[in-house]
Amino acid sequence: WSEVEVVIRKQLPRPLEETFSQINFQAVAAGSIAQTHRATLADGREVALKVQRPGIDATVAQDIALIQGIADLVARTEFGQSYEIKSIADEFCKALEAELDFTREAGFADQLRLNLSTSRWFDPTQLVVAEIYWDLTTEKLLVMEWLDGVPLLAATFNSDENGKDPEQKRREVTTLLFRAFFQQLYIDGFFHADPHPGNIFYLNDGRVALLDCGMVGRLDPRTQQILTEMLLAIVDIDAQRCSQLTLQLSDSAQPVILSRLENDYDRMLRKYYNLNLSQINFSQIIYELLQVCRNNKIRLPANMGLYAKTLANLEGVARQFNPEINFLDEVKPLLTDLFRRQLLGDRPLQSLLRTALDLKSLSLQSPRQIELLLDRVTSETLQWNLSLRGLDGLRRTLDDSANRLSFSVLVGSLIMGAAIISSKAQTTELSWLSSSLFAVASLLGLWLIFSILRSGRLR
Repeated sequence: WSEVEVVIRKQLPRPLEETFSQINFQAVAAGSIAQTHRATLADGREVALKVQRPGIDATVAQDIALIQGIADLVARTEFGQSYEIKSIADEFCKALEAELDFTREAGFADQLRLNLSTSRWFDPTQLVVAEIYWDLTTEKLLVMEWLDGVPLLAATFNSDENGKDPEQKRREVTTLLFRAFFQQLYIDGFFHADPHPGNIFYLNDGRVALLDCGMVGRLDPRTQQILTEMLLAIVDIDAQRCSQLTLQLSDSAQPVILSRLENDYDRMLRKYYNLNLSQINFSQIIYELLQVCRNNKIRLPANMGLYAKTLANLEGVARQFNPEINFLDEVKPLLTDLFRRQLLGDRPLQSLLRTALDLKSLSLQSPRQIELLLDRVTSETLQWNLSLRGLDGLRRTLDDSANRLSFSVLVGSLIMGAAIISSKAQTTELSWLSSSLFAVASLLGLWLIFSILRSGRLR
């Protein structure tokens, strides 16, 4: 406690005794980067103090340097280039650095609380994100509202005065979690990326709290739409649609064999043909989808790792908390609403007006553009710019073949010339010239044979 007390005193704008009336010296939670203490402010409010461990910034800096050094070495290999090891390492290092700045975590908590304060899918009053006390929060000290409760998996449920049995309460909490996280993932595009059992609490007043917002992920609208359709394709066990959506999501410039990708997806999804939907582990399917992408050397956005991790943690917690959960029953009504939102948006009237304006602009511009196109065709000024992938390799191969053919003709010509001169040599100079031509032809021939063998394309 003495070392932690020094950190707290340095971070507070006022003396410790004036700020807090009481502090529990025993940590209520501890991690590798920080530990948490319960305290009472001078005005009587209960708070939680998340204090960064002394010297942890230097340790993390060493870890980051080590990770980046290893990533640089691996990135030089074919494996590292195929799987974007450097980008993955950079993303992980950024997440580590972000966890050292508690003001960023506080900002994430405020953003998450604001996003979850309104919803059409669940009652926002039943979900809590701790309030931040910004006047006391710094990079190394996070002061937030104290929430009385226990980890979700340790919670006990009894029948209440409203007649709800424990199993019904578990179902309600499970539905609340799924809907809250689906809103984060597919509507807000800003999500809590570490929903493990220790970060989800069941409070004494019956609400659910999300703790530790140090790790968050982001999804842009296009990615959200693709991932929504991907979920539906998985439910329908549609390998062809999964392949198409994967290519839309990919940021790889390398060509992909579509038939092979579809076959890989078909083999993977075939395992789930005869399973009941309640038996399907959707987070495992997501990880298998990512593995298929790796096997086909398809590069996906870096945030796909956090997306898969979040789904895996969420489903894992939900299945431990409520083993009777049916994933499809939870997401089916949400998918219907998501597709409706994608078609019409949050404001259908504005979307309709915007579409009408686009059609009006298109109708006004189209005649002029068609007239311009026909004019260029008739005047023979129309030019086509075609860019075909894979021609660079073909061009280099043809250049190599042409060069070797030229060398072969040159070597043959030298040998024939030397033979003619040698057969009619009358003087020493002609004999010397013949020998020189034979020597040059021999050297060029040996070099040509060596280059062909070294290229490995003798056959």
